[in-house]
Amino acid sequence: MGKLLNARGGGMLTVFTPVYNRRKLLKRVYESLLCQTDRDFVWLIVDDGSSDGTGEQVHEWMGEKRISIRYIYQENGGKMRAHNTGVKNCETELFVCLDSDDFFAEDAVASVKRLWKAKGSETYAGIIAHKGESRERVLYGQEFPKVETSTLRALYKGGFAGETTLVFRTDILKQFLFPEISGEKYVPEDFIYDKIDSRYIMLVLPEILTVCEIVSQGYTDQAPKLRRENPMGWYLYYEQRAQLEEMSVLKIKYISHLIRFSGELGKSIWNLPLSKGLILLGIPGAVLLRMAGKM
Repeated sequence: MGKLLNARGGGMLTVFTPVYNRRKLLKRVYESLLCQTDRDFVWLIVDDGSSDGTGEQVHEWMGEKRISIRYIYQENGGKMRAHNTGVKNCETELFVCLDSDDFFAEDAVASVKRLWKAKGSETYAGIIAHKGESRERVLYGQEFPKVETSTLRALYKGGFAGETTLVFRTDILKQFLFPEISGEKYVPEDFIYDKIDSRYIMLVLPEILTVCEIVSQGYTDQAPKLRRENPMGWYLYYEQRAQLEEMSVLKIKYISHLIRFSGELGKSIWNLPLSKGLILLGIPGAVLLRMAGKM
């Protein structure tokens, strides 16, 4: 299990990186953490069953004792189980996920800690910040609206279409772990974020914390495969979204996908937590999805 070699503490923030056979990419993450203007944090790596020497590389870095590192190895169970392991083992107030194909801007840690020390409270679940395509340009050129607080869904409903770096209070994440479904390895992240949105707002930080590079074989590229192999995870996501969304074309779309996955799982659509009228509205779209072979 995890072993913390150096005693720098980590204070307020844990930087969590789930990894599976990404040894070559992980070096860039490490170097970006070494370049932080504030290095009082814990880097928590959960290795989801790598066989490419990731563990050996991480232990070499741990021996350098330049930053505080914890390393946890587990059998391959998918990113969501790795996330749960990270949250359960996090001992700091705040938790941020830094994927192995991304890296931090030099002042990312300092910016998070500065804002949280100034404005953080039990009112807020954490911080929403930008992802960038570089240190200077936000991803897809999408700036946040000029607000100081928001929920994640409210940002997107307000027209924002970019990607975000999300920093959460660890105590909240421990209340909202991902479901671990037998035979499946993925649940859409918004399944958890929607639950948090329903209870808390977040501070908005209009700065680039994470620089993102889309890498082949990442989760984004694997979306069709993830849908095929994780029907229950997607069913739970669409079931929740279908109930949360106000009456709109988007709501009917969610219902259509929910009916589609109900069929895949052998569930009766008439037992869905929706009115008969809404189910009937969603059936044509579900039929089209099935005919197209689209999950």
